[in-house]
Amino acid sequence: MELSTRYTPKEIEGPLYERWEQSGCFTPPAEPVEGRKTFTVMIPPPNVTGVLHMGHALNGTIQDIVVRHRRKDGYDTLWVPGTDHAGIATQAVVEKKIYAEEGKTRDDLGREEFLQRIWDWKDKHGAMILHQFRSLGCSCDWTRTKFTMDEDLSLAVRTAFVELWERQLIYRGARLVNWDCVLQTAVSDDEIEYVQKKGKLWHMRYPLVDRPGEFLVVATTRPETMLGDTGVAVHPSDERYRDLVGTKVRLPFVDREIPIVADESVDPEYGSGAVKITPGHDPADYERGQRHNLPIISLLNKDGSFNEHGGPFAGKSREVVRKELVAQLDERGLLAEVEDITHNVSTSDRSKSPIEPLISEQWFVKMQPLAEPAIGALRKGDLQFRPERWGKVYLHWLENVQDWCISRQLWWGHRIPVWYDEDDVGVASIETLEIGAPHPKTGKPIVRQDPDVLDTWASSWLWPLATLGWPTPGAPDLARFYPTQFLSTAQEIIYLWVARMVMAGYAFLPELPEADRNPFSTCYIHATVLDGKGKRMSKSAGNGIDPLTMIEQYGADAVRYSLVLLTKEGQDVRLSPDRFDQGSRFCNKVWNAARFVMMNLGGDRATGPSTRFEDRWILSRLARTVVEVSAGLNEYRFNDAAQTMYRFVWNDFCDWYVELSKHRLTGEDEASAQDARATLTRVLKDTLGLLHPFTPYLTEALWESLHETLGETAPSMLVSAPWPTGEGLGIDEAAESEMESVQDLVGCVRRVRALTMAAERRLLPVVVNAPRPELREVLQRHAEAAASLGFIESLEITEGAPQPPQSAVAIGNGIETYVILGEDVDFAKLKTVLEGRAAKVAKALMGTEKKLQNPGFLSQADDDVVAAEKEKLEELRLEKELLERNAAAF
Repeated sequence: MELSTRYTPKEIEGPLYERWEQSGCFTPPAEPVEGRKTFTVMIPPPNVTGVLHMGHALNGTIQDIVVRHRRKDGYDTLWVPGTDHAGIATQAVVEKKIYAEEGKTRDDLGREEFLQRIWDWKDKHGAMILHQFRSLGCSCDWTRTKFTMDEDLSLAVRTAFVELWERQLIYRGARLVNWDCVLQTAVSDDEIEYVQKKGKLWHMRYPLVDRPGEFLVVATTRPETMLGDTGVAVHPSDERYRDLVGTKVRLPFVDREIPIVADESVDPEYGSGAVKITPGHDPADYERGQRHNLPIISLLNKDGSFNEHGGPFAGKSREVVRKELVAQLDERGLLAEVEDITHNVSTSDRSKSPIEPLISEQWFVKMQPLAEPAIGALRKGDLQFRPERWGKVYLHWLENVQDWCISRQLWWGHRIPVWYDEDDVGVASIETLEIGAPHPKTGKPIVRQDPDVLDTWASSWLWPLATLGWPTPGAPDLARFYPTQFLSTAQEIIYLWVARMVMAGYAFLPELPEADRNPFSTCYIHATVLDGKGKRMSKSAGNGIDPLTMIEQYGADAVRYSLVLLTKEGQDVRLSPDRFDQGSRFCNKVWNAARFVMMNLGGDRATGPSTRFEDRWILSRLARTVVEVSAGLNEYRFNDAAQTMYRFVWNDFCDWYVELSKHRLTGEDEASAQDARATLTRVLKDTLGLLHPFTPYLTEALWESLHETLGETAPSMLVSAPWPTGEGLGIDEAAESEMESVQDLVGCVRRVRALTMAAERRLLPVVVNAPRPELREVLQRHAEAAASLGFIESLEITEGAPQPPQSAVAIGNGIETYVILGEDVDFAKLKTVLEGRAAKVAKALMGTEKKLQNPGFLSQADDDVVAAEKEKLEELRLEKELLERNAAAF
């Protein structure tokens, strides 16, 4: 079967994905097979409002590589897909849509009608991102697709809430929370963006109570919150204020006396060194207030306007109060100074309004009892992080864990399953309780259900359990596929999601052995995708790269392979659209190599092992590649595995073996041709199998074409074919050593051609000095292969010949290689060119040496960056020596 001359992804991707899905290969066998292990991966559920971005593409690629590899390696593999209802984001989207189209608010519609509108929107738009994951080639079991508000997952959420309620780990209380004044709900830390803005630092004079006419100057970025101050703090070692500690100041506008306290958390260098304490409106002040037993005053209504504690400013918005208050401070002579500053402002990523720390009555989960077994999971080795350093982030959060605010003042989400009687006595229930029915505890009529909904994370922390059937007794998927083995996710949700899932596993599966409660054995934290300038991609910055556009341009396989090839473990990745060309060129290289093989399989193939040196060499290199790629994927070293495949395909197979095989396939030695065809077939089959997790479409198409060309029926689609084990292969040290000598010689010839700009395929005479007799014998034995690869007209292998006239030299591993250029070369001009290049290389060499002598660079740069610079240094030294030697010889 003759393939087209160029790989065209669009022609094969859609039809191939349909065939995979229709074949059922993404779904594990319905019944367990004795002796077969399971391997489970849970997709981090994207928001139903989301569209595929480059972070999704990287993470989806990583997960699919793992899943495809384990599936081929003989596991019953399950990859569970799904989406998150994304409470705030989805409600905000639908509210804006309704208001834009109808001019109505959710209050105009009422709760029931508004929720129906959201369900309608979700049914129409909510699966978009999952379809986009398909275009990437993700082999999820779509028959098990879940949504965090499916009825079975809602049951899990209610069950978890009631269990925690009964264990007295859930309570309701007033605490400081992140408050969105536009959406009028508490928000979690991950729903906040820190936006750098220009602002001011106001220095305000607070009158000292015991020293008439004297003042204490405090500095703040939020002067309007002074109305809620209940203290002023200074550092205990600050000599300026030591005698003021224990005295009081009088707060302007509200005439309240508040104490001056000493607190270690104050930075004496910031502002005036004295800070106001507003426990009701700042997290740091809340902690200071707790330490010094200061009262809490909440200034704001839910919409951000000032309440009765605002004194003369009551009823006005935050913005208005700031403007008027600052003006009046200035009029009273209480404004000492105003500095222009740049600072980070916490902003709601949904409403884009400033976040207001606010004391609010909310539902909380006591976290410390839940954190202890999650800490133990990491310390005992039941949970591992890749890269390992992220385990410290996980531990730090758990060891300093705060109670979790799980309530949100929204309508879209899991409504808190607590019902109240007329005396406001609450009871939690898994089942829905009817209004008017007797209260289970008091017997009085139930009058209402709690109006709040649960934080989105209060459902997604149950994701590994609930998607597999918990809390249904005897759920078969839970028994078969839990615990899972691998989770890949982003660093910013280690504590928001990862740590909480671990807690949930230990909290809600007491019937399992302790180690088996942990929901996943490996948590892989993938790189952060940055733009080409090293900035984080974001919609607001307009610097994102649409993966779907890249797939349209280059194909899914090129996007996948580029992402993995460019992303080293533990490092962020910089991407610009042109970097996907690397994956595209590799895919075309594979396609053309396969095309060459298939075009030359018209004949018999040897049935036994070949004794020819190049066949032994490539099969030995293949054996090493099978071992290295398998180990890389088993250990989640994706970049290492991808780099190994790249080197094997591009260098060993295409650049060397395919070139060596060409004259054999067209020569008169039929036995040699049969060996070549057999070797090419074996290498191509195993290469496609090893590459499949990275480039599934390309390899599946070539697998099918190869078997058609061979006149064979493929044992299965490649997606389900066994992983290459290297059966029948072995490491051939002798063949690899001999090939290394041939490559060294050919490399020297190629360096001379590059150095002197001699035509790449022009036949040139070559003389090689090889002092070691065993090396001369190897080169002599493989002179024909070297001549073919290097386009050598004649090859003389000697021990100590002088440099021939009109020749240039390159130094290799134990050899000097002279390439005779001929009389038509302008050696005077060539000498000038080489001297100029030598000067440029010398300048670059000095720069690299200077960099490697810089202690700052050595201490701050990553190890692999330093190693690359050292390698570059050696290459520059060799190039300079070679240029100078050849320039001197002409």
